[in-house]
Amino acid sequence: MSDQESIDEVPLRRRLQTQQSTVFTRRQQAVCVRRAYKHYGNKRAPTVVLEGLNMTVPKGCIYGLLGASGCGKTTLLSCIVGRRRLNSGEIWVLGGKPGSSGSGVPGPRIGYMPQEIALYGEFTIQETLVYYGWIAGMSSSQVEQKIDFLLKLLQMPPSSRFVKNLSGGQQRRVSFAAALVHDPELLILDEPTVGVDPVLRQSIWDYLVSITEDGRKTVIITTHYIDETRQAGIIGLMRGGRFLAEESPDSLMTQHMCSSLEDVFLKLSKLQNMKKRRRSTFMKEVMGPIAPEDSPDVDTTSEISGEFGDNISVSIKDMRTVTDGDILNDMPPEDEVEKSKLDCIKFLTLNRMKALIWKNFLWMWRNVGVMMFIIGLPVVQIVVFCLSIGRDPKGLHLAVYNEELNHSQELCIPSTGCDLMGLSCRYLAHLQSRNVLLDYHDSLQDARQAVQAGRAWGALYFSSNYSDSLVRRLNDVRGASELTLDQSEMKVWMDMSNQQIGQLLNRDLILAYMNFTKDVLGDCKYNTKVAELPVRLNDPVYGYRIPNFTDFAAPGVILTIIFFLAVALTSGAMLIERNEGMLERSLVCGITSSEILFSHVVTQFVVMCGQTSMVLVFSFLVFNITCEGHLVWVVLLTMLTGLCGMCFGFVVSCLCDNERTATYLALGSFLPIVMLCGIIWPVEGMHGSLKIISFLLPLTKSTESLRTILARGWAISQPTVYFGFVATMLWMAVFLVTSILVLKFKKG
Repeated sequence: MSDQESIDEVPLRRRLQTQQSTVFTRRQQAVCVRRAYKHYGNKRAPTVVLEGLNMTVPKGCIYGLLGASGCGKTTLLSCIVGRRRLNSGEIWVLGGKPGSSGSGVPGPRIGYMPQEIALYGEFTIQETLVYYGWIAGMSSSQVEQKIDFLLKLLQMPPSSRFVKNLSGGQQRRVSFAAALVHDPELLILDEPTVGVDPVLRQSIWDYLVSITEDGRKTVIITTHYIDETRQAGIIGLMRGGRFLAEESPDSLMTQHMCSSLEDVFLKLSKLQNMKKRRRSTFMKEVMGPIAPEDSPDVDTTSEISGEFGDNISVSIKDMRTVTDGDILNDMPPEDEVEKSKLDCIKFLTLNRMKALIWKNFLWMWRNVGVMMFIIGLPVVQIVVFCLSIGRDPKGLHLAVYNEELNHSQELCIPSTGCDLMGLSCRYLAHLQSRNVLLDYHDSLQDARQAVQAGRAWGALYFSSNYSDSLVRRLNDVRGASELTLDQSEMKVWMDMSNQQIGQLLNRDLILAYMNFTKDVLGDCKYNTKVAELPVRLNDPVYGYRIPNFTDFAAPGVILTIIFFLAVALTSGAMLIERNEGMLERSLVCGITSSEILFSHVVTQFVVMCGQTSMVLVFSFLVFNITCEGHLVWVVLLTMLTGLCGMCFGFVVSCLCDNERTATYLALGSFLPIVMLCGIIWPVEGMHGSLKIISFLLPLTKSTESLRTILARGWAISQPTVYFGFVATMLWMAVFLVTSILVLKFKKG
């Protein structure tokens, strides 16, 4: 009789009874997985990791989860601890669904050792175990007692040794100890014995057997050493996202007449390959076709191990009939759920926050060089800004061809008193007093050629009778001829390729001429006001007669430095923890996303206070940047901007999976913010569409507010000022909420 015929003869009712007989009640199970389906990638062509998987882990046993790399073991464990979600199916852990209110999963009821080390290298062994003990709600004395026991059990080095100085095997033992320190109900170990001495490996297994003897502790362990799981109560052989079998090691070897579990695994793998097509054909005949695109989360079959280890195909509909009723009948009582929930809120939150803040400060203390660089970097930036931006250019060259001189080598001696001869030299003397360098040439062509060759920023020309023509022009205003007017002019050819230098030289030329005219008129006993334009520019209401670009740019530069350093610091710290697995491990221990964010806010705020104080001291006390307003509002707005940058750093770290992507995102946001927030150019000069975008950026209103405080001295009562505070706090709220939501829902 063929395999297909033997399957067809099994009545549906008998298959359901077989399934019912293998299902424990939820109170007898530490972990129950039913119809687990998990895929990644495109739904049209998904990469299936778990396919209709069923798993039952009774309380008080060691469950060995075996399978080759890539079969889905780590994904399954991540779903069990609540860090990933199934596309379909159900998981119950310790009587509740992972992540549900009061379940304690993720939380202290679970001890989790991930595949990677996931430890802080800058911490000692003792500090590492104290951190994870505090997270679980243990007191310091309880942690100390447990540390002494674990050091002896796992034959670890002295507790004062730093984790980064340990060998790979020693680091794995410390990682194992971190999972054991709080004595959890369910211990999940992902390959804990890799690289461990065989004698120590046996000692670890003896300890695992001893803690499960009373039936209150459960262990799920994955390992590459298949035969070492013979000490487990039940093993699950996993391949291709399914279980080949789920039974005790001795029963499996007896049923399949094999001398080792490796032979059992090989035999079942071959049977799976042979029966896969037949099983698929049978299900299509019995249940009809099921469109995978319409129901991507429904699997057509589920393999279970019967009394004799045979693979039996049971329809999903019938499976739901059994398990759903079982779930409803075995939910934990409401008072237990509420009690567990209250315990977590009342006791564990305080310990977790203490542990997180202590951990963050300890990490900063262990990285003093890095922290000094982080605090000193904004000081260097503000010093460079104040020394390089806004100062008048000096040493600019002007080419001069003066026909009043016989040749370029003749000294240009300015006249004194009311001597009206050699007025060109008298003007050039005033121009030189403004730190302009004059290069004399023998022809106008040579002077202009110097500008074209880039040796000078402008060429000046004085005619041979410049002084006489200028005097006739002043004495005979009505009758001055065109020739007199032309020869009394100083002709200038400028290089305006650099707008700032060109405008500053134009300013110097005009101011030097006004001073020259006043000097001559004063010496000749004329009223010097005649030389001034008939426009009276009184003292400005705010600012200075000659505006300083440093004062204009300083508010935006200060806020930009504080904002983006906070982004870099926060996103960097979060990404390091995530990429090394430490963030994931802390979340499995019960840390919430809100607690992680708040702990980083507390610790990074201290760093930001140091950065802000140093920046403001150098800005206002060392370089005397104008500050007409109250310093309290300046400090408060700068601190709020730094907090806003920290919150944006949280968003960057939550959205990005690695440092490279985070760097691209941070740099990609830096340029638009600098260009569009009015930091280097007024918003009023932008295109209309860009003004709308500028209004929506986080530094626009705060820059305008700080500039108003510094230049005008306005207080918080003015709308322009308090709009900056309000906008900054709104952006903080947006960034924080986004970070919390991404951390909460960004699960595979």
